[in-house]
Amino acid sequence: MNAVIEKTMKSLERNNMKAYYAENKAQVCEIVKGMLFPGAVITAGGSVSLNESGVWDIISDPEYKFFNRLKPGISEEERLEIFRAAIGCDFFFCSSNAVTENGELINVDGNANRVSSICFGPKKVVMVVGANKIVKDVDEGILRVKRIAAPMNTARLSVDAPCKKLGHCISLEKSESICCDYLISAMQRVKDRINVIICAESLGY
Repeated sequence: MNAVIEKTMKSLERNNMKAYYAENKAQVCEIVKGMLFPGAVITAGGSVSLNESGVWDIISDPEYKFFNRLKPGISEEERLEIFRAAIGCDFFFCSSNAVTENGELINVDGNANRVSSICFGPKKVVMVVGANKIVKDVDEGILRVKRIAAPMNTARLSVDAPCKKLGHCISLEKSESICCDYLISAMQRVKDRINVIICAESLGY
């Protein structure tokens, strides 16, 4: 574990968020398996990190009641119902757009289903975060969203936003955007509700 990861984890703990360290993707999966129990009700945000780490395969197991937003042939109304199912579920899985060395989580959404679930509803929030997402402070985290996460997500989701073409945000232009709701999670009132697994390997964007 390098000094930056160690500092970030200590800061998360000071902010009442449980921090875990994983040397690689296999260790991420072991940590997740240790959290879950048979019949657990699970929802998840759209996340490249969950796919790359193998966590999506774990939570999709029939042993759990997983509300899968990516189920083939799902209708828009069914997708919205899955978003609503996050209220009161046992686990909400996602990643974070950035994590600061001060222990803050920076997240930006288009539909707000992810940021709302991080704030309130699910009993436990589990974030799988590659070390590539650690930033110095909030300002750097916002820039990471505008220069890395948002442009790459617009391409992944086929959203015709300017950053898809330019590779960076033009915040003052009136155009389609996936950056609608900004959330900074700092000191938490409910200790260890948010769990952050930091993987030494790069995950997602």
